[in-house]
Amino acid sequence: MSRQWMCGPCGMIYDESAGMPEHGIAPGTRFEDLPDDWECPDCGVGKADFYLLPE
Repeated sequence: MSRQWMCGPCGMIYDESAGMPEHGIAPGTRFEDLPDDWECPDCGVGKADFYLLPE
């Protein structure tokens, strides 16, 4: 099952099954596999500010 991660400051959701093709992230890309310097495309914070949503 795909997981969803929410940006704490702005609420943007990263859904692993959907990826973000418009930002070069293929569908199925796990959050852990995003580059360490990846930032929220909406507000610019880093991965440390994202929270795993309960399934």
